[in-house]
Amino acid sequence: MKSKTRSNKPSSQVISNRRASFDYELGEPLTVGLELTGREVRAARTGKVQLKGSFVSVRDNQLWLNNASFSIILNQRGETDRTVDTTARRILARRKQIDQLIDGKKQGTTIVPLRLLTQGKYIKLVISPGKGKKSYDKRQSIKKRDVDRSIKQNSSNRYM
Repeated sequence: MKSKTRSNKPSSQVISNRRASFDYELGEPLTVGLELTGREVRAARTGKVQLKGSFVSVRDNQLWLNNASFSIILNQRGETDRTVDTTARRILARRKQIDQLIDGKKQGTTIVPLRLLTQGKYIKLVISPGKGKKSYDKRQSIKKRDVDRSIKQNSSNRYM
């Protein structure tokens, strides 16, 4: 009887920034690549990444992902300690896409990371230009969400 071996198929996870759609009015999403080290790739594949509070900045006509938390395993002589790394990581995109995002940033929009996709061979980041919501817009979206939730709950209870 053969023992079970680990498959070579990488696990697919989607790490999302749920707060982004609440804080920003989002535009057209764009899927781009990331420049990561081996430890960062391992953290992303195991789902140990947090995008909450992260943002994209422009330096030297390049896009950089700032403040994304990667929980990295320190492999030193059998230890399994973790450290959180929030250094800036370069975003890989086409020049035309970068120029469009830079033009939008000059007009007052923010570039917001939405999701980190780990399926397949590459790790991709979905970003979108967004305009910050005011506090009254946030209150309206909370109110709309509560009304939708109660309507859905009442309709499901009605047919039981």
